[in-house]
Amino acid sequence: MSTLTEWLRAADESRVVALLRARPDLATPRPADTTVLAARAASRASVARAADGLDTATLAVLDALLVAGADAGPVPLSALGVGLAPERVDDAVGVLCGLALAWRDGPDAPVALVPAAREIGDLPPATPEPRPESVPDLLAALAPEERQVLGALATGTGVGRTRDAAFSGAAEDAITPIQRLMAKGLLVRRDDETVVMPGQVAVAVRGAPTSLAEPPLRTAARTSVDATAAGEALEVVRHVEALLRLWSAEPAPVRKAGGLGVREIRRVAKAAEVTEARAALLVELAAAAGLVGDSGEAEPEWAPTTLADSWLTAGQANRWAALAAGWVDLPRLPGLAGRKDGKDKLLAPLSDDLRRPPAPLERTRVLRALAELPPGTGVVSAEELAAVLAWRAPRRGGRLRDDVVRWTVAEATALGVVALGALSDPGRALLDEDVAAAAKRMAAAMPEPVDHVLVQADLTVVAPGPLEPDLAVRVAEAAELESAGGASVYRVTETSLRRALDAGRTAEDLHELFRTRSRTPVPQGLSYLIDDVARRHGRLRGGAASCFLRCDDPALLTEVLANPLLIALRLRRIAPTVVVSQAPLLDVLEELRAAGFAPAAEDTEGQVVDLRPAGRRVAVPPRAARRPAAPRAVDAEALAELVRLMRLGDQAASARHGRAVTPGAGLGGTSASTVAVLTEAARSGQRVVVSLVDGHGMASRHVITPTRVGAGVVEGVAGEQTHRLPLHRIAAVALVEE
Repeated sequence: MSTLTEWLRAADESRVVALLRARPDLATPRPADTTVLAARAASRASVARAADGLDTATLAVLDALLVAGADAGPVPLSALGVGLAPERVDDAVGVLCGLALAWRDGPDAPVALVPAAREIGDLPPATPEPRPESVPDLLAALAPEERQVLGALATGTGVGRTRDAAFSGAAEDAITPIQRLMAKGLLVRRDDETVVMPGQVAVAVRGAPTSLAEPPLRTAARTSVDATAAGEALEVVRHVEALLRLWSAEPAPVRKAGGLGVREIRRVAKAAEVTEARAALLVELAAAAGLVGDSGEAEPEWAPTTLADSWLTAGQANRWAALAAGWVDLPRLPGLAGRKDGKDKLLAPLSDDLRRPPAPLERTRVLRALAELPPGTGVVSAEELAAVLAWRAPRRGGRLRDDVVRWTVAEATALGVVALGALSDPGRALLDEDVAAAAKRMAAAMPEPVDHVLVQADLTVVAPGPLEPDLAVRVAEAAELESAGGASVYRVTETSLRRALDAGRTAEDLHELFRTRSRTPVPQGLSYLIDDVARRHGRLRGGAASCFLRCDDPALLTEVLANPLLIALRLRRIAPTVVVSQAPLLDVLEELRAAGFAPAAEDTEGQVVDLRPAGRRVAVPPRAARRPAAPRAVDAEALAELVRLMRLGDQAASARHGRAVTPGAGLGGTSASTVAVLTEAARSGQRVVVSLVDGHGMASRHVITPTRVGAGVVEGVAGEQTHRLPLHRIAAVALVEE
């Protein structure tokens, strides 16, 4: 039986490339030769990482191999006691060999496991007695206290420490449960203080996996998947807009323990008209996209960042893409928000308690499982999907494994990445890490923007679909949003019209808006309301002197000065038509409006200007460069080149060295003796082993046949490859004795 090193050295290039693709940690840093590769492949950390991706059936075969002692020596497959068909066992062994967790010299040859698999499987070795077929009967005859002892040992490594380990009497002399188990062969003495449960007993006590076959996953054909996803995307974008407006006007304080308090979550939920769980997801999405951040001040607050302004001006599809891409890479679990940890501590949104670095990988794993289904096909239940993923990788995920699947499906549905249980077309592009393509596909799925509205007699304005960006801004200025969705409803009020006039619109602008953009006749009541509000609007003009108010009607200024609600402004008349105040202009205008007046601000040329605050903004929080949710697949050609270099390292390690030379000047200098040996080898066509240290300090060895030496390099061939090695990087050179 060959060793793992010999088996890998004899494997063809494609097999080693497949191994490095399946276990990318083995390729970093580049292994100098196969011996290094085999050592890495057998290390405990790497074996554990590889075993995390094994399905339940393959793990059952791995446990059976451990019970048979395959980690200590090769065992035939006929010795395995596992409830699988022979071809399925052979397939599982093929998977283990493909990952270099096991190896065998031929299709029917015995199988050996890497020793580290023992720690991964947590199974003690088997013993000659009792026979596996007799174990069930022995277990059935046990007393409850004996079953309890075996159950406790079976959940661990099968090793226990006890004074009863020194017992060596007959069965009739056994008193304690451990002594009786030892007498029956269900526990074996290791030393005077340690007992071990035989592997065949541990397997029987633990019981077989629930199913060695993958659980069924019910699916159903879905229609309008992308249209449904687009509807959800529009909703989540609208809700994030509401969050930014809320925190722009009144930022949320950061909890002393970090994150967002319960009261603030309720405020967000009320402003966006969503549940508290949805509000927690919204703040996490906004933070992931860099739209909100911690101000970092002495009294920190959560507020929109400078990125929020550019996001608000982008198209709907691009806004969605920013949120969805941030969610895929989010190293946090928003689903934990509102739960309590083991110490009864509330897990708050935006706090470090929700941070889970493996979250992007697990999230992507769920989406890839949905991507395996044909387009337009969705799962019937997230619970069934969780069961399938648990079977495919039972070692992954920890106690939150099934919860993460459910949360991912729910969050992806809220974002429009998933709709009706199926992965949407934009979601597939997002999974391929093509955010631009995802935005284009979402834009195609969204309904076409409409360029008109329907004005009703009750002063409501119905938008039969998403409005064109410019029209949406103008309608939002002149009317209050009452309900949103596929068809939004706005209501025109005196306050909303005053807001439009404050923004610099004129009465004629408003008349033209409704006259040209409404497919229904403009109600006479709306025209009267616009004229009435416009007639009263701007009669008072304010400017920044410190500030001033001017009015062509001295009687109106007299009324302002006499109003008891405006005493705090300390207004003072400086002319029949001009009043000044030491208060800021914005405060003066707000107080006047609260007192029932309708002032307007003007610039130096007397034009109406909008002085409403743009809202609070903070710097974009620094973020580390996004890491892929899963290790990126290395190019096949790069892996093939790595294998070829490793084979050269094998040749160098196995070559018999003749005369050797080390550069006298050390690295950075060119030794005449080195050049002489290389020149001699070039003349005679003899191979040499060149030890090289590259610019990163990585050492490597190459077996080449020099063809030319000069200009600071040595050129040589190895097989069909030509190499050019810098002379100043050569640490040593030795002739190969053929």
